[in-house]
Amino acid sequence: MSVQSAERSRKVWEGAFILTLAGLVTKVLSAGYRIPYQNIAGDIGFYIYQQAYPIYGIVLVFSTYGFPVIISKLLAEQLEEKNNESILKIIYLSFLTLSVIGFTLFGLLFWGAEGIANLMGDKQLVILLRVISFSFLLLPIISVLRGYFQGQKYMVPTAVSQVSEQFVRVMTILFMSFILLDNGYGAYEAGAGAIFGSITGGFAAILVLFYFLLKKGKGVKKRVKNPSRIKSTDIIKTLLTQGLTICMSALLLILFQLIDSFTVYSLLLSEGVQEEAAKQAKGIYDRGQPLIQLGTIVATSLSLSIVPLIASAKVKNDIPYIQKKVDLTVRLGVVVGLGAATGLAFVLEPTNIMLFKNNLGTNVLIVLGFSILFTTLSQIITAILQGLGNPYLPTISVLIGLFIKWALNLLFIPSFKTMGAAVSTVMAFAVITVLLFIIVRKKLPGALVRWGFIYKVMVATVAMGASIYTYLFLLHFFFPTLSTSRTFACFQALSSVVIGGVIYMFFIIRGNVFSKEELSLLPIGSKGASLVSLLKGGRNV
Repeated sequence: MSVQSAERSRKVWEGAFILTLAGLVTKVLSAGYRIPYQNIAGDIGFYIYQQAYPIYGIVLVFSTYGFPVIISKLLAEQLEEKNNESILKIIYLSFLTLSVIGFTLFGLLFWGAEGIANLMGDKQLVILLRVISFSFLLLPIISVLRGYFQGQKYMVPTAVSQVSEQFVRVMTILFMSFILLDNGYGAYEAGAGAIFGSITGGFAAILVLFYFLLKKGKGVKKRVKNPSRIKSTDIIKTLLTQGLTICMSALLLILFQLIDSFTVYSLLLSEGVQEEAAKQAKGIYDRGQPLIQLGTIVATSLSLSIVPLIASAKVKNDIPYIQKKVDLTVRLGVVVGLGAATGLAFVLEPTNIMLFKNNLGTNVLIVLGFSILFTTLSQIITAILQGLGNPYLPTISVLIGLFIKWALNLLFIPSFKTMGAAVSTVMAFAVITVLLFIIVRKKLPGALVRWGFIYKVMVATVAMGASIYTYLFLLHFFFPTLSTSRTFACFQALSSVVIGGVIYMFFIIRGNVFSKEELSLLPIGSKGASLVSLLKGGRNV
């Protein structure tokens, strides 16, 4: 390998790491703020915010995962050749295309807010929808600037802008909601103030990106003025088809929330549930969203890191390496996803009180929490397929899953209320995961063949569940008067997680679910391998 190629490869891996780290930070911020927001605004206030949030989520995915990636791919080759005409053409057409998309969506949302609010069953949501519509106007600027930097393999501006966007947004949400409610404004006005965070966050991202652009501009090298060989139609077609395809997989959880926004509250009303009760029920149901997001952070990390690994191995046609990496990643996904979903189910009552002040909706949240397993696996397998160069296949699975989610909501909610919505979410995610498994098996024969580990994982899961159940039973037996205390619930939840996690990892490691060599490849690295030796009494694995 030449020095130039080695340097290019190093920059790619450094960039991937920076974006992975930024993705994890933004994921934690995006999930974590909902808990204090619910504490400030209450369940009805949380319902109001969550009805509009999925629309912002779409903007965020478009400007973070979808269009910047495609723009960067289009620019990468021309930046290597320093072809100024082609670079300007891609930037101009990308900005123009995204501006048309942004202004169209802005118009549909701003002037169609009343119709959309009526479809959701709550006409008072108009103000939130109109506020959030302005975030679509920022889409072209953020997407093109991020794509420009990423095309140069310079990931720091994108990473810093992502973190800045989410940090400013979260601070705006918490500050505005607190100030408005404290000064006597209603829950809908507070919700609009919180949604305003999407605007302030977007401007923060733009300021950061322009700062890096000005800084970069001081050292711009002279570029060659060659005639552009790229057709305008090809640029627009690539941007729309591949950009939207990448977005679909990243939008999965958000689109599920959007379906719930249009169906849960309106169906509850149609079944005779009173408005305030229906709003509270939806708000309680929405408590599950931050829990799911936090539960899938490991999956996000794995997904972001596995794509370049598999893509690199595919270029070298190293099929055995790909099979080995896929097998390890999926096994890790099963262990993490099942452990997180089951552990959450056993500690959900004290966790509910700890985070949201009371234990309302615990049974619904337990069921909804099991979607963590399927969202974890679906994210990982989607990343595998993208690394293999098959980004369109996950989109088909997502579309099928969305239809199933919508149909099951209509079928289950009238009879089972929010429990029906929770069951439909888990079932739809399960179908998507199964379809993705089938696709990977066809695209990569020889992978995903070792299923004997499932028995060992189930043993570890049962042991963890039994230990948490026994521990919580003893706490309630010896301290019955403290069962409704939030402080005590906090102690219960955190100590149960530690105990359950230790028991779970003990059985996973003792059961040889991962070899010593495999553990050394994971983030815990040599410490994990040393732990295996310790638990095995110093024997080699």
